[in-house]
Amino acid sequence: MQAPIVAIATPAGAGAIGIVRLSGTGCIGLVDGFFPARSLVQSAARKAWFGILTDEEGKAIDEVVLTLYRAPASYTGEDAVEISCHGSPYILSRVVQLCIDAGARMAQPGEFSQRAFLNGKLDLSQAEAVADLIASQSAAAHRIALHQLRGGVSTEIKELREALVNFASLIELELDFGEEDVEFADRDELRTLVAKIRTRISALTTSFRLGNAIKEGITTVIAGRPNAGKSTLLNALLNEERAIVSSIPGTTRDTIEETLNIGGVTFRLVDTAGIREASDTIEAIGVARALERVRTSQLLVYVYDVIETDPVTLANDLDRLFRADLQLLVVANKMDLNPYTTYEQYFGASYAGKWDVSRENFIPMVAKDRANLGLLQERLLAAATGGTGGFDQQQVILSNARHYDALRRADEALLRVVDGLNAGISQDFIAMDIRQSLRELGEITGEITTDDLLGNIFSNFCIGK
Repeated sequence: MQAPIVAIATPAGAGAIGIVRLSGTGCIGLVDGFFPARSLVQSAARKAWFGILTDEEGKAIDEVVLTLYRAPASYTGEDAVEISCHGSPYILSRVVQLCIDAGARMAQPGEFSQRAFLNGKLDLSQAEAVADLIASQSAAAHRIALHQLRGGVSTEIKELREALVNFASLIELELDFGEEDVEFADRDELRTLVAKIRTRISALTTSFRLGNAIKEGITTVIAGRPNAGKSTLLNALLNEERAIVSSIPGTTRDTIEETLNIGGVTFRLVDTAGIREASDTIEAIGVARALERVRTSQLLVYVYDVIETDPVTLANDLDRLFRADLQLLVVANKMDLNPYTTYEQYFGASYAGKWDVSRENFIPMVAKDRANLGLLQERLLAAATGGTGGFDQQQVILSNARHYDALRRADEALLRVVDGLNAGISQDFIAMDIRQSLRELGEITGEITTDDLLGNIFSNFCIGK
C-alpha cells in the first residue's frame, strides 16, 4: 500500500486544466526524473513549481505546475505530487504512462481515499463523505456530506462508544472475578445509560429517511384524474412548457420526469397518466405505470379538479393510493372556477378516508395562472425536511445506508442488554451484547473493519480520489 500510484484526478474530456495525482513512497523522486527545471527531491514541501515536463528522451510534453506534499502532511498521509497540465486527453494519458513506465502503478477506484483512511487522515465515515461530496447535486446534499466530512457523524458515534466502553470495561472486570460474585457496574446506571444511547441512536436512524432522500433526490409523483391539471402544475413548477397540456382527457399516456431544486433540495418530479378506468390498451399501461410510480415514491402530490370532483370521489381516489409511509400533499386545482371551495368540504367531519390530511397540506391553486405556487413550493420543502423548511447546519443527519444498518444492529444489541438486565441473566451474556453493540458502532467509523468491507466501500469511488 506504500508503492507509488498514479491517476487522472479531473473529469474525462478536454479542458483548460487537467491534474495527474501521485502518492506513495518514492513518487517525488519518480517525477523528478521528468522535471529538469529543478530538483524536486531537494525542494520544500507544499510548494508549487513551474516548468517543462519531458519524456524519457528529454522531449517536452507540456508546461506544467507541480505541487509537492511530504508525509504525513498530505491528503493520503504519504508523499504526494499533483501535476497540473493542459487538459488535453492525449497530454494527460501521456503523463500517466510516463509515470507508469517509471515504476508507478495505476490507482484503483478510491485508493487515494483508502490510503488516507489507513494512514489515519480520515476515519471511514469521513472517507465515505468524500464520495458523497463529489456526488452532491444540491445545496442540502452538499451540507450533509460536508458536515460528515468534518466529523459530524464520527463525533456522534465516538461519544456513544466512549460512554458504552466505560461500562463494558466494568462488566468485563466482573467476569475476571466471577467466582467471587461481585458487581463493579451499577445495573441501574447501565439501564439509564443504555436508554440514553438508544434515544440518540433513534434520532440518527430517524434522520436517515430525510438524509437519504436529500442525497438521492426526493421522488415526487404528481397524480390525479385525467384533466385535473397535473401537467399544467408540472409546467408551473418547472417554469417551462415541459408537458403537453390539452383539454382532452388522457393526454399524458406515459410518465414525464424532471428535476426541480427548491431551497437546496432536489425533487425528482414525475407527471403521470390520469388515474381512471382506461379506455384503451395504451392508456391502461399508462395508468398501471402511474400506480407503480406512486407505490415507489416518497411524496405524492394529488391534484384534483374542484368542479368535477366531489368529496366521496376524492376520498376513494386517495384510499386507492394510500401507503402508510408515503407523504401526501393535496392540490385543489381550478379554484378560479369555484373560489368558495374549502378544506372542510373535503376533509371535514364527514371525511372517512385513510389519509390524515392536515390543513397545511391542502393547497388551493390555479395552476394555469401559477396562483399559490409559492405555497406549494413551501409545503414541498417542508415535507422533504420534516416540516422545518430546512435543517440546522450543525444537525447530524444520516445519509449512508451502511451507517443506518450498523446503528440498527447496535440498537438491537442494546435492546438485548436491557432485556437481559430485566431478566437478571448472567453478566457473560450482557457483556456479549455490549461487545456486539460496540462492534457495530465501530464499523461505522472504521475502528473495526474487514478487507471485504473496505473493498466494497472504496470500489464505488471514482479513480483519482
